Amino acid sequence: MSEAIEPSGVEPTIESSESDTDGNEEYGFGDLSVVMGTYNEEAAIGTVLADIERITDGKAEVVCVDGSSDRTPEIAREHGARVIEQEPQGYGVAVREAILAPDRPIVVTTDCDDTYPMEQLPKFLEAINAGYDVVSGDRLYHGAETMPGFNRLGNRLFALGASVLMGERVHDTTTGMRAYRREVVESIEWTENTGLSAELLIRPLMRGYDVREHPIDYAERLGETKLDPIEGGAAIAKSIVKVCLEERFR
Repeated sequence: MSEAIEPSGVEPTIESSESDTDGNEEYGFGDLSVVMGTYNEEAAIGTVLADIERITDGKAEVVCVDGSSDRTPEIAREHGARVIEQEPQGYGVAVREAILAPDRPIVVTTDCDDTYPMEQLPKFLEAINAGYDVVSGDRLYHGAETMPGFNRLGNRLFALGASVLMGERVHDTTTGMRAYRREVVESIEWTENTGLSAELLIRPLMRGYDVREHPIDYAERLGETKLDPIEGGAAIAKSIVKVCLEERFR
């Protein structure tokens, strides 16, 4: 099921996993891999990686699947990230490789353009420790005023369409910031490219995993966008319909 969550003031542990008094495993930043596909983001990648290091006290692993022709991979390595080089094949191909590469128990996806708040990593981990399988950052909860109006409308329509097809309300299907338990990403065969962000929410939700949408702020991106809003929007809409129908009749 999907459930919205308001930010709380409780911080999770930042050490490696251990059992709490009830015998449940508590994950810390040492159990966390932050992954992303990177493509010519030298203007922002250093800021994103510095934020991750600061917020997690350097304990989180960072994995970048990169097809850049600029200094993005060099900057990533300078910040201690593991860089997997890949010929440019699209968003989904890179992110699919990124989520399956690390072996830590919790995987967080993000983008490398400094639009997502790394300050929310403790809250995402807190929700995982509360028992959720997927924690999905809801950019639209606070309005996403820095997002271009056309994109904002499109994202609301994607969420509405997916909600109708799934029979369950979701608010942001295409966010790039989510946390997953490793067993979730390893138990599902991911098929989409441009529409992978929607697939990464829809398939777990329709298979009965516990999903929580968590409100996040969304900042103006650094650098130029690589996605054409018309062509990309059409591909995402097609993926949403395809994935929902596949899961409905699976």
